[in-house]
Amino acid sequence: MGEEFHHGVVMREYDPNRDRERVEEVERICEVGPSGKLCIFTDLLGDPICRVRHSPSFLMLVAEIGDEIVGMIRGCIKTITCGKKLSRNTKHSNTSNTGNSNRHLPVYAKVAYILGLRVSPSHRRMGIGLKLVHRMEAWFRDNGAEYSYMATENDNLASVKLFTDKCGYTKFRTPSILVNPVFAHRLTLSPKVKIIHLTPSQAETIYRRRFATTEFFPRDIDAVLNNKLSIGTFLAVPDSATWQGTDHFLSDPPKSWAILSIWNSKELFTLQVRGASRVKRTLAKTTRVVDKALPFLRLPSFPDFFRPFGFHFMYGIGGEGPEAVKMVKSLCDFAHNVAKERDCGAVVTEVSGQEPLRFGIPHWKMLSCPEDLWCIKRLGEDYSDGSVGDWTKSPPGISIFVDPREV
Repeated sequence: MGEEFHHGVVMREYDPNRDRERVEEVERICEVGPSGKLCIFTDLLGDPICRVRHSPSFLMLVAEIGDEIVGMIRGCIKTITCGKKLSRNTKHSNTSNTGNSNRHLPVYAKVAYILGLRVSPSHRRMGIGLKLVHRMEAWFRDNGAEYSYMATENDNLASVKLFTDKCGYTKFRTPSILVNPVFAHRLTLSPKVKIIHLTPSQAETIYRRRFATTEFFPRDIDAVLNNKLSIGTFLAVPDSATWQGTDHFLSDPPKSWAILSIWNSKELFTLQVRGASRVKRTLAKTTRVVDKALPFLRLPSFPDFFRPFGFHFMYGIGGEGPEAVKMVKSLCDFAHNVAKERDCGAVVTEVSGQEPLRFGIPHWKMLSCPEDLWCIKRLGEDYSDGSVGDWTKSPPGISIFVDPREV
């Protein structure tokens, strides 16, 4: 049974057997973008709860009036890094990509994430969205979450106003979403870079030792790397380097190196660009025809984004050394070729706006979002470690670790 409030709206937990088709219909009618702009629309594959079910703890709520679903919200809870503290025992401490963080240990917090808030256009301005957020936050608190955060487009004024003015959230981080098309031809990889496919165990060791103090790093990184949607983790080193295992790499790394992992978002949902004129569609098709007929020219053709397409998400991007940016570029080119083999239309990632390695990540500005907006709220007073204080007031770090389960 659900909880009823004014206007006869009932809030209850999502039931896939009775709600799936009605929820998908609300998703479709809510996907209305601004006039005259290229807009990306989401088409979920399988159960609508799939976008959170890979998290340790998750919930989806719906709002209904009679037999009609008029709104829904998804949420998940996990333990992530919210800061770092000095270690009293440097010998066994974790390290991160700062180069000198072997004296620091991560400070973890139980954090909740809100996504997929939708209210049917015909039932807006009735307080349904606000009620859904409050119900989800109550579930967060009941399950011990210390913070709640959400992501939205910086220019989505309605969403920003709801969370900041009515729900008590504050603007927290502004990462960049970078999107690169997958072309009709394979990209040529640098012969000066060797790419090593790591096992999940090897990848976990490197991530925990080098990136555990990075903001938003998931404590259950092993669950992410071993998930069926994780295609793999890849390490780029100079061609002259030899791979002798993670212990040797961590104790004596090459002068420059980089790492990233790939997540198969194509299995969860597809995207589609709408709002383009016939002229733009024709020009895009022409680039594909020329690229396919003359692949040796390696022209940057525009994929068919006007029909539903899948994508891969790159996460855990990091590295060190004077050639780290070039190493990241090689890994991104490799990820492009992997996506081409799997018939994806794009490769996507999200990084901090201050991330120095972003200069090695190829992307098209017309498809990317230079400023995504993350807002955060403190839910409780109890903290796993008192050395951080109020995380909502902390300054941004150089890097963030974006969990692919929340994309």
